[in-house]
Amino acid sequence: MWNERYADAFASYGTEPNDFLREVAARIPDGPVLCLAEGEGRNAVFLAHRGHAVTAVDLSEVGLANAARLASERGVPLTTVLADLAEFDPGEARWAGIVSIWAHVPPRVRARLHAACVRALRPGGAFVLEAYTPRQLARPGKGGPSAVELLMTPEELREELSGLRIERCVETERDISEGRFHQGPSTTVQVLAFKPER
Repeated sequence: MWNERYADAFASYGTEPNDFLREVAARIPDGPVLCLAEGEGRNAVFLAHRGHAVTAVDLSEVGLANAARLASERGVPLTTVLADLAEFDPGEARWAGIVSIWAHVPPRVRARLHAACVRALRPGGAFVLEAYTPRQLARPGKGGPSAVELLMTPEELREELSGLRIERCVETERDISEGRFHQGPSTTVQVLAFKPER
């Protein structure tokens, strides 16, 4: 499904970074950044422009090929990893930042992944997430999964990200304009959290 969606390069979600990521990017410390479910690379390329060594993970080889092309066109390095987030191991104390924008996976996978992200952040590292909440289901066609179990609430995320100092974890309503598939009024949850310093 994702290979088909990304077949028309950069049309799915555009080439500009997510608004929330742009807002908080300066809070990510210097160092390597991991972008989860990165698709066609718009967020990864933005962070690479800011000087981070960025690794983009996705399960679509077409999406990652588009990401590599976008990075090349914009003159920044980018490492891509083809992997299913259900099996991906981000390592331990490795990343200055982990970015999860629209990484909607089943709850059991998400809980394991988020626990792994807590371990994988360096002390002081930042975790940035934006995802759709169940209230988005009242806006069909505006973006996000149609299955409620793939959507996230602030309460669930606070539990799954135990071990991080959560600075922001709120449900918000905002207009989104990201390519063809994310358009219009939306209900999302936004998270900015940090690994405590030792």
